[in-house]
Amino acid sequence: AYISIEVLIALVSVPGNILVIWAVKMNQALRDATFCFIVSLAVADVAVGALVIPLAIIINIGPQTEFYSCLMVACPVLILTESSILALLAIAVDRYLRVKIPVRYKSVVTPRRAAVAIACCWIVSFLVGLTPMFGWNNLNKMRRTQELNASHSEFVIKCQFETVISMEYMVYFNFFVWVLPPLLLMLLIYLEVFNLIRKQLNKKVSSSSNDPQKYYGKELKIAKSLALVLFLFALSWLPLHVLNCITLF
Repeated sequence: AYISIEVLIALVSVPGNILVIWAVKMNQALRDATFCFIVSLAVADVAVGALVIPLAIIINIGPQTEFYSCLMVACPVLILTESSILALLAIAVDRYLRVKIPVRYKSVVTPRRAAVAIACCWIVSFLVGLTPMFGWNNLNKMRRTQELNASHSEFVIKCQFETVISMEYMVYFNFFVWVLPPLLLMLLIYLEVFNLIRKQLNKKVSSSSNDPQKYYGKELKIAKSLALVLFLFALSWLPLHVLNCITLF
């Protein structure tokens, strides 16, 4: 059942997100900073469907592998999850700037700065996701376990996520530093975005002020859609992190 659901998600997410990328590529009107960040998010989701889900199925089966081979299978999901979070954060900041400084927005959020922000998001994602490869993992614990079992064979393990990834890393570093704070920050940003838009729409407007009303009305619709994406992302991932906290504590 688990494998079937994973395959179904992959079959939906890969073509769906490729269509998002293709739509931005083909439509000149979508070539702004927001859609650059959305493309970055879509690229991460394509990689989840094409790469991470097959690896997750392998880990679910639990083959016998060398420790670092298993670690290489487990890390991509950490990289791409963090990339998704940072892309959502970049989108939230972008929407905030659109409603906070609408006149100066285009001079502040240039394509070059958007590209730099996207590159920084991916660099940070790789550093966070590959931290277990740098040493914060369960290798020493597994070695001690094998020594206690008086095993002198080659160091081979059953490849499962919890076997190689440290729960301290998942809770203290991944969740408490790189998942929960960005999610809370995004919540505050969207609350402020809706507050700013509400103030603008509630202003008494003259007949010559249709453009600002139209602008903020459009921003409200987009902000609602993106806030829904954020809500669904949190709904999908927070239960897993809560279970990790219960496991550790």
